[in-house]
Amino acid sequence: MKILVFQHVAFEILGTLNPLLKDAGFRLRYVNFGRHPNSEPEIDRYQGLVVLGGPMNVDETDAHPHLLTELRMIERAMERNIPILGICLGSQLIAKALGAPVYANPEKEIGWYEVAPTESGAQDPLFGHFAPREQIFQWHGDTFDLPRGAVHLAEAPACPNQAFRYGDNVYGVQFHMEVDEPLIERWLRVPHHERELHALKGDAGPDEIRRATPQHMPRLSELADRTFREFVKLFGERTVYRQLPSR
Repeated sequence: MKILVFQHVAFEILGTLNPLLKDAGFRLRYVNFGRHPNSEPEIDRYQGLVVLGGPMNVDETDAHPHLLTELRMIERAMERNIPILGICLGSQLIAKALGAPVYANPEKEIGWYEVAPTESGAQDPLFGHFAPREQIFQWHGDTFDLPRGAVHLAEAPACPNQAFRYGDNVYGVQFHMEVDEPLIERWLRVPHHERELHALKGDAGPDEIRRATPQHMPRLSELADRTFREFVKLFGERTVYRQLPSR
């Protein structure tokens, strides 16, 4: 079985999800829209889709016209009932494809933040193992309204819509469970991220993130392993076409 991965920038990768998918026997094909913005992959050839994060906003289609391509591909994947996982920007693209607005959050979440499963999240196969409060790594400035027909799975004080499920096999998450310590360190050294941290004027900083990461990483690794293993199980389900809501 083959899985398509939408990538936007070199430093946003599958991370710890990569070995889980490969160990399960899946073939991965990356489409790096940052390098090849005119790519138009044939989604019908794949049994799963993962949409990674990136620094752009979903509405910046003039500067990043590939976002329109991605929205079409996400819609097509949902019509075919292909399992989809959207991370950060990926979750925002799924929300927009489902007709929900995406906009700037009142504050940026960069670093380790408390995330809580909702009542529905506590019953969800991917998030049912979450404790009532978990420290999860974040790096985003935008948020979205919960799409019509979606199930709210996780929330946080500064950003209520942290995760949702649409149907049985489409998941969007604002936070980054795929990171490990080397990846976080890599992100802290990306020039774009350095400028972003500097603009926050002390609300979050690389030293603070480095201090907190060893404390929270063991639990995040455990959560990610269990969550992603449950998601991998979705790729074995039969394809059934469905009707999407208009947007």
